[in-house]
Amino acid sequence: MPIIAFDTASAPLEDIETDVLTAEQFPYNLIVWNDDVNTFDWVIETLMEVCNHTEEQAEQCSIIIHYKGKCAVKNGDYDTLKPMCDAITERNIGATIEMMVGS
Repeated sequence: MPIIAFDTASAPLEDIETDVLTAEQFPYNLIVWNDDVNTFDWVIETLMEVCNHTEEQAEQCSIIIHYKGKCAVKNGDYDTLKPMCDAITERNIGATIEMMVGS
């Protein structure tokens, strides 16, 4: 989740603090990439098993992946996301870990 710049004078302080804390605590995104090989069902099953998504979350992510080309399916620290990324790529689904913008 990228940090979005906004007018801090009009934003509640707790919103600003939450954005900063999230970026510092969870600086990485697990990105799943679209391809022409894997089915929606396989991607959904993978996200449910590997990332502990609910069926609804996995379906929504798969739709975003399909139409946008990629989706940040999880954010966290690198050591938490690395085994998930490996498990996804072992299922022949493209996945990478990227540092969040502004981190």
